[in-house]
Amino acid sequence: MELSTVARKFVVHWGEMGTAWGVNRTVSQIHALLFFHGRPLHAEEIADTLTVARSNVSTSLKELLNWNLIRTTQLLGDRRDYYETSLDVWELFRTVVRERKEREFDPTVRMLRELVKEEGFGAEAADAQDRVRETLRLMESLGLWADEMLRLSPATLEKVLRMGASVQKFVRGGDAGPADPSELLPPTF
Repeated sequence: MELSTVARKFVVHWGEMGTAWGVNRTVSQIHALLFFHGRPLHAEEIADTLTVARSNVSTSLKELLNWNLIRTTQLLGDRRDYYETSLDVWELFRTVVRERKEREFDPTVRMLRELVKEEGFGAEAADAQDRVRETLRLMESLGLWADEMLRLSPATLEKVLRMGASVQKFVRGGDAGPADPSELLPPTF
């Protein structure tokens, strides 16, 4: 399949962003291709379109499957596996946040909890103990907040995201916030 100029720019940029996020460029480009194209593609078509080795595509597809960002599907009359991704940006966002939280954030919280319970922890300097406990409290709070945000519907989550700066003004109070609390709500509510 030949990519349009717009599709090519999207796929190439997504690959560049993937490397900035710690994701392999080909993995990101395959996901971008599936998202932009909007229909299931088989591995050979992906390899040909992106001009990458079939083995690289296979490895990348496995990684995307492990991240729950794509799923395998079949087409009637075709024995090949096809791959598709959600076309809902909010579902993709929630999947990425959930997967990163489970793989990166939650293990750190578990380690900090175990560290605080270790027999030798009390022998550490008081200020070091305080820093570790405060880090654990912060990470537990952020984890609870993330779990709550992931439970919200996309429409509610979008409203929460748009309220960001208004919440800061409200919390600061006094001269920092608007006189009328209704001014906190964005005009699209």
